[in-house]
Amino acid sequence: MKIERMLVVVIVLQVMILASQWVGQPMTPAAHAQNFNPVERQLAILEEAKTTNTKLDKLIAVLQSGDVQVKVVKDDEKK
Repeated sequence: MKIERMLVVVIVLQVMILASQWVGQPMTPAAHAQNFNPVERQLAILEEAKTTNTKLDKLIAVLQSGDVQVKVVKDDEKK
């Protein structure tokens, strides 16, 4: 009984695929590309680079100040 139902489902799906190919219209809408503006893209990259540099400068200042504490946690793998 289960096998017959599975076969029916497969046949129905194949008929749907065949019908969509015969009609010539895809069942899913076509994807449209967005407008590409290289100037805006470069400006966004520059802005991100500036933000990253600012964050790195803060990190370097903290590391150079010597106010960094490192804590080591021992694993309990020897049980």
